[in-house]
Amino acid sequence: MLATWFRFPTVTGRLFVHFRRPVPINTELLIRSQVEDERGRRIHIAGELIDGDDILAHARGAFVHVPFEHFLSTPEGRAAGERWRRRLTTGDDAAE
Repeated sequence: MLATWFRFPTVTGRLFVHFRRPVPINTELLIRSQVEDERGRRIHIAGELIDGDDILAHARGAFVHVPFEHFLSTPEGRAAGERWRRRLTTGDDAAE
């Protein structure tokens, strides 16, 4: 999410996750992440998954900014773009 908020839109180039401890289900956890570096279209992100004082996992990823047209070049992307356009014009979050 951070990569996409930093520069929209992005796709995942690489993602590495190191689990240090078992991750509980049905539990509210904290995700902390930061932009480590930006080079051209590539954004490097680091993050942690935290439960109280325990770091459950570390993650590092490289994400690539792509033109919005990349997503519109497929039928699925065009359909998603049309749904998004309808949401923006109608203000209806449920428009699908």
